[in-house]
Amino acid sequence: MPAPSLSLDSAEYDPINHLNALFTHPSTLSSVSATAETLRGYQDDLDEDIASFVAYQTASDADSVQRIQDAKAELVDLFKKIESVRERAVHTEQTITEMTADIKRLDNTKRNLTLSMTALKRLQMLTTAYEQLCSLSKSRQYRECAQLLQAVIQLVAHFKSYRSIDQIATLSRNVADLQRELLEQVCEDFEVVFAKGEVAQRKATLTEACLVIDALGEHARTRLVNWYCNTQLREYRQVFRGNDEAGSLDNISRRYSWFNRMMKTYDVDHATIFPAYWKVNEMLANSFCEGTRDDFKAILQRSMRRGDGQTLDVDLLLSCLQETLNFEHSLERKFSNESRASIDTIASKEERAHGFSQTISEAFEPYMRLWVESQDKQLATLIPKYRLQPLRNTQEEFSAQAVIPSSTELFHFYRLTLAQCAKLSKESSLLELSTTFAKYLDQYGQQVLYYFLSEKPGAAGPSIEDAVLILNTADYCYLTCNQLEEKIKSRIDEELREKVDLQSQADAFMGIASATVRVLVRKVELACEPSWREMRNTPWSKLESVGDHSTFVTELLRQVQERSAEILKSLHKQQYARAFCDGVVDQMATTYIANIVQSKPISEVGAEQMLLDSYVLKKGFTEIPTLNDEPGTAPPASFVKRATQSMSKIDPLLKTLQVRPSPPEALVQAYLIHIADKSDTNFRKILDLKGIRKADQVNLMDLFNAFKASPNHANLAQNSPLLTPLQIQAGHIGTGIGSLGNAGSVMGGGLGVMGTPSLGAGRFDPAGLGNAMVSAVREGVDRFGSPAPGQQGPNDSGTGVGVEAKGNLNENLKNIGKFFRRDMGGFRGFGRSEEGK
Repeated sequence: MPAPSLSLDSAEYDPINHLNALFTHPSTLSSVSATAETLRGYQDDLDEDIASFVAYQTASDADSVQRIQDAKAELVDLFKKIESVRERAVHTEQTITEMTADIKRLDNTKRNLTLSMTALKRLQMLTTAYEQLCSLSKSRQYRECAQLLQAVIQLVAHFKSYRSIDQIATLSRNVADLQRELLEQVCEDFEVVFAKGEVAQRKATLTEACLVIDALGEHARTRLVNWYCNTQLREYRQVFRGNDEAGSLDNISRRYSWFNRMMKTYDVDHATIFPAYWKVNEMLANSFCEGTRDDFKAILQRSMRRGDGQTLDVDLLLSCLQETLNFEHSLERKFSNESRASIDTIASKEERAHGFSQTISEAFEPYMRLWVESQDKQLATLIPKYRLQPLRNTQEEFSAQAVIPSSTELFHFYRLTLAQCAKLSKESSLLELSTTFAKYLDQYGQQVLYYFLSEKPGAAGPSIEDAVLILNTADYCYLTCNQLEEKIKSRIDEELREKVDLQSQADAFMGIASATVRVLVRKVELACEPSWREMRNTPWSKLESVGDHSTFVTELLRQVQERSAEILKSLHKQQYARAFCDGVVDQMATTYIANIVQSKPISEVGAEQMLLDSYVLKKGFTEIPTLNDEPGTAPPASFVKRATQSMSKIDPLLKTLQVRPSPPEALVQAYLIHIADKSDTNFRKILDLKGIRKADQVNLMDLFNAFKASPNHANLAQNSPLLTPLQIQAGHIGTGIGSLGNAGSVMGGGLGVMGTPSLGAGRFDPAGLGNAMVSAVREGVDRFGSPAPGQQGPNDSGTGVGVEAKGNLNENLKNIGKFFRRDMGGFRGFGRSEEGK
C-alpha cells in the first residue's frame, strides 16, 4: 500500500498518521507548542482566503443579476419594435390592395370581353358555315362539304358547354340533323351508283363522298364499308349458300375463284374510290372468310348428323382443308406488308393479331379426328406387315450399326404424317395424333421387336447378329421417340404442350434394349454349361489338397472370352458393350454360387480350392472389355472394381465353408464373422453344404443360438442377402438366383441380373440396381411365363404373351427401361439417315 499523504491539502489526509510522524519519540514532545502555533497560523491564513473568496463571489453575483435585468429590458424594447413593424406592414398591404383593386377589375373585364368576342365570332362562323354546308350538301359538292364539315364539327364541340342556351342548343341539333342527312345522302348515292352500274362514270363523286364519310367519323365509315362488303358478297351468298350443289365441299375451289375475281374487280374499279388507310380490301376479305367459315361449319355439321360422320370423305376433307390453308396463306402474303386496322369485325384486338390464319380452316378442326383415325388404320396395317418381314436381307453383309428397316420406315411415316398434321392443325388433332403415335410405338415394341427377340423356341434364342439388330433398333427407337416428342411439342399449341408425352414408350424401348443385352449374356452362359457341368461332377468332398486352379476353369474362361469377344465385336456403342460386360460378370458370379450349391457336400479343402478358382476367374473376367483391343490395354478401372465386387460376394460363403466343424465354436464364429446374420435357416444351409449329418447339426445349432444371443453380436443382420435366396432341399438342389431356363423367358427372370451402371452412369446406385431389376421382374414379367416351344399363347400371335398379359408386359418393359435411361446425344434431325439401314 502507498504511504498516506501528510499534506494538509490532501483529500486523503489522516491527522493521526501525521501526529505519529511528527512525534515519533518522547524527546520530540518539547516541540508541541511550536507545532500548535504553526497550525493556528495556517488556520488563520485559511480563514482569510475563505473570506476573500466569499467577498469576491458576492460581488460577481451582483453583476450577473444586473446584466440579466438589462437584457430583459432590451427584449421588451425589441418586442415593441417588432409589433410596430407588423402594424406598418398590415397597413401597407391594405393600401396596396386598395390601389390595385381597380386594376384587377379592369383585367377581368378585358378577359371577359375577349371571351365574349371570341365566342361571338365563333358563333358567327358556325352559323355561316352551317348555312354554307346546307347549300353545298344540296348541290352535292362533297369535297367542299368535307372541309367545311370538319370545321363545323369542331365549332359545335366548342359550344358543347353552352347548350343550356336555347339558341345554341337549337343550332347544335340542326348541325346533328345535317350530319345524319349527309350520311344518308352519301349512302344513298353509293347505293344508286352501284345499283345502276355507273361506278366508272361517278367515281370522282364517290371518292369525294368518302371524304365526307371520313369527316363524319368512325361510325359512318364502318357503316359504309359494311354496306359495301355486304353488297359485293350478296351474289356469293346467293350462289353458294342457297345452292346445295354449288355450296358443297366438292366446289370449294369455285368459292376461292369467285373471291379472286371479286378482288380483281375491286383492285381495278373500286380501289381508288376508298382511301387506302380504310383497308376496304382487307375488310372485304375478312367478311368473305367469316361467311365461308360459317358455311363450312354448317355443311360439316349436316354431314355428321346425316350419316354419323360416314358421309364425310377423309380425302375430300383433307383436300378442302389443304386448299383452304393455301388460300389463307395467299391472303397472309397479300396483306402482310400492310398495317391492318381490323381483321375480324367481331374479334377483339388480341384475336386480330393472328391475321387470316385459320379464319376459315378452323371450321375443319373438329373433324380432323377423322383424318387421325385414317392414319390409325394405316398404321394398324403396318405392324403385322413389319412382323412378317425378315430382320435383314441375308444376302447383304451384316453391319454392326444397322437397324431393322421397318423401324426407319415407321418413323419416316411418322415424320410425314406429323408434318402434314402440323400444317393442318396445331390444336387437339395434333395431340390426338401424338396419342396414336404412342399406341403404335407400343405395338411395334411388343409385337415386332419383342416378338423377334423371343420367337425362336429353345435355349439358344436369336442369333448374335439378329440380337444386335434388335438392340440397335431399340436404341434407335428410344432416341427417336425423344426427338419425336420434342418435334410435336414445338408445333403444338402451348396450352397442350404438357400433355404430349412419349417418355413411357421410350422407356419401353430401353427395356427391350436391356433385355437384348441379357440375351447376349445368355449366349455366353450357354457356352459355359459344359464347364459348369464338370464343376458339379467334381468330388469336392474328397479332395485331399489344394493345387493349381481346377481344370474346368481354363475351359470356362476360354468360352467366356471367345464368345464375349465375338459379341463385343458387334456392339458399336460403348454403353451397351459395358452393359454386356457387366452382365457377363454378374451372371458368372451368380452361376458360380448356384453351382457351389449343387456341388454339395463340400469339404474344407474343396472350399479352399473353389476360393482359389474364384480368384482365377475374377482375374480372367476383368480382361473381357479389352478382348478386341491391342495386347496390353488396361481394362477400365470402374469395370475392374465392378468385377471384383461381383466375384467377391462369393468369398464369405467359401471362407465359411473352409472352417472345420470341430471344434464347433470355430465354425460358428466363422459364420458370424463372414455371413454375419442371425438366421437359423441360413446357418443350417452352411451345415448342409458341408455335408454334416442331421444328428450332428443339433449341437452346432444350439451353440449358434447361444453365440448370436451374446451382446457382442447384437449388430448381426436378420438375414444374409447371400444365403437367404439359396434353396437347398433333399434330392433337389437349386437356387433362386441361378441361371435361366430358356431364352423364351428372357424377358422374365433374365432381366433381373443386369445391374448396369454404364447405361446411366451417375444417375443411380450400381450396387442396388440389380436387386431393383430382380424385384421389378419378379413382380411383373415373371408372372406371365412363356409358352412351351412351338406353342402359341392365347393371342395366337406366336409371341408367347397372352392378350391380357400384353399391357402388363409393356408396363414392365417401361419400368425396366427407366432403370437404363441415360443422357445420350441423339441425332440432330428427326428420323434416321439412310446409312445403316
